[in-house]
Amino acid sequence: MRIIVAILIFSFIIIFHELGHFLVARACDVKVNEFQLGLGPRIFGVTRGETTYSLHLLPFGGACVMEGEDEDSDDERAFNNKNVWQRIAIVFAGPLFNFILAYILSVAIIATMGFDLPTVTEVMEGYPAEEAGIEAGDSIVALNHYKVHFYREIAIYTFMHPGKDVTVTYERDGKRATTTLTPQYDEEAGRYLLGIQGNNSYTKGNVFTTLKYGFYEIKYQIYVTFQSLKMLVTRQISMNEVSGPVGIVKTIGDTYESSVKDGLLYVVMNMLSISVLLSANLGVMNLLPIPALDGGRLLFFIIELIRGKKMDETVEGYIHTVGFVLLMLLMIVVLFNDVHKLVRP
Repeated sequence: MRIIVAILIFSFIIIFHELGHFLVARACDVKVNEFQLGLGPRIFGVTRGETTYSLHLLPFGGACVMEGEDEDSDDERAFNNKNVWQRIAIVFAGPLFNFILAYILSVAIIATMGFDLPTVTEVMEGYPAEEAGIEAGDSIVALNHYKVHFYREIAIYTFMHPGKDVTVTYERDGKRATTTLTPQYDEEAGRYLLGIQGNNSYTKGNVFTTLKYGFYEIKYQIYVTFQSLKMLVTRQISMNEVSGPVGIVKTIGDTYESSVKDGLLYVVMNMLSISVLLSANLGVMNLLPIPALDGGRLLFFIIELIRGKKMDETVEGYIHTVGFVLLMLLMIVVLFNDVHKLVRP
């Protein structure tokens, strides 16, 4: 069951991404030859109008195959024969739909479970927060220039900036104050702490509050994704800590099994939370200016706007091919790490 749930979540997120490309392509009168779920050999397909809707063997990935997208075409409805703004809209729609999906699911979670306010319920003795005069009942407003809306953001911020001074803005009795804290390393926790604790209780708001906090959740997910990439590039975390499809399937499966004992509601909420994380991550990753990704294509379109003419299609094709090969090699490394983590004692 855990494998089925993981595949369904992956498939839903990918389909929604490709649906963005598909709908905007149709709106721009681009001919879509195939709308596919999965990669590898086709195992099923049905043609409706000019488009074949198909299911492929490997359950990870998908594509919206447009006429003239990767090859020359004289068809006036071909992707490459559309103006640059239409092509930008079509390519950008995929990541945009990932953010839209993440937002919709976030609103559903917050409407059901509420949100964790960044209110201090306890200050740890001997830690920087106590020494600075922060008290239980204070509300954390910002950490340096990062505005805080959820209690969990406090822990993730100190994790992403280990040992660095943090200017904390907090509110007490309607008045704001600011103090600078130097996180203290905690041997038992294995990380740096400010000494602030909350009870992780959740608060529900009205419709407008729920919609607003849905945006805050997406902001939080995007921030975590970018900071994680930064930590990877600066080697604060290693490639061994990066998970690919196999690792993600295991995480989904473990979360599903641990949630079952708490009831159906917790299963659904935890699966939705993972879907928000994956969808937001996919949106961010696809916008990176890397050849073969949506962001790489958008970069070439921006260059085209600046130059006033298209890049040489042969050169662009070679660059995207090299980028695709490098991405596949990276996926192999990540897959090896995933399998190694599964089999090691």
